[in-house]
Amino acid sequence: MPERVTRTVPPDGPPTRLDVFLARCIPGLTRSRAQRLLRDGRIHVDGETTRRASFRPAPGTVVTVDLPPANEPGLIARPMPLQVPYEDEHLLIVDKPAGLPVHPGPGHADDTLVNALLARNPDIAGVGDPDRPGIVHRLDMDTSGLMLVALTLAAFDALSEAVRARTVRRGYTALVAGAVQPPEGIIDAPIGRHPRERMRQAVVETGRPARTRYEVQRRLEGATLLAVWLETGRMHQIRVHMASIGHPVLGDTVYGGRRPRQVSGLNRQFLHAASLELDHPITGKPLNASSPLPSDLQGTLDTLRPA
Repeated sequence: MPERVTRTVPPDGPPTRLDVFLARCIPGLTRSRAQRLLRDGRIHVDGETTRRASFRPAPGTVVTVDLPPANEPGLIARPMPLQVPYEDEHLLIVDKPAGLPVHPGPGHADDTLVNALLARNPDIAGVGDPDRPGIVHRLDMDTSGLMLVALTLAAFDALSEAVRARTVRRGYTALVAGAVQPPEGIIDAPIGRHPRERMRQAVVETGRPARTRYEVQRRLEGATLLAVWLETGRMHQIRVHMASIGHPVLGDTVYGGRRPRQVSGLNRQFLHAASLELDHPITGKPLNASSPLPSDLQGTLDTLRPA
């Protein structure tokens, strides 16, 4: 039987999103875990089941959560080959291939990076969010490249704070449509859910602050190769920001417009997490990792002539 936990919204303070409220008042419950419980119909507001994470309960509202038992079937460990450029007792850096989802979701129960990590490091199951253990930050399924993974709770907490504090330097390589001008710059535009299409993000006034820095690396016929650095970490940030200035990432079928430009041999968005720079969360020593372009992206690049 699930464990039932009840909390009452306090009378003071501004209204808070339901998922945020629950993560603050129930020990060990993360915001993403609260969202999962909402989707599963395990959360009730004044006796009524709700699935809206953005709902802001009024003071005095009674919120009930049915927490699944500890022995409820969880994530499946599934061995699969992984490229790991760096690993120690506290963390690892994995070079994720394109097409591999980071964590289980609809249609991907046991074929994700998390499943592979559990097979490689079983103790990771108790680190961070139970639905995505060890995961400090994410990449889209069709984005390749470097990801940080925490192997201990201490490393998870420190790395999560470093990401929030923007002291983890995450560099990407992107090929975008058109001739980007100026040759370097910062896109500073808030990102939130698209007002009409809930599966997409967009630049909206009510969104969360988002900053992306770019620098032109090479000008090609009809395209520009960019080095890009995230100064914040919003969902689909680079893809949304580049599309917002009229230079969508090539191969992006979501943000590339009604007729995204087709490039020979390119079957996904041309976006690769190429570098990570940070101070080690435990030792404090500088830690750097880099990843070359995968063969599919390099092959596409080789077909394009200089501008």
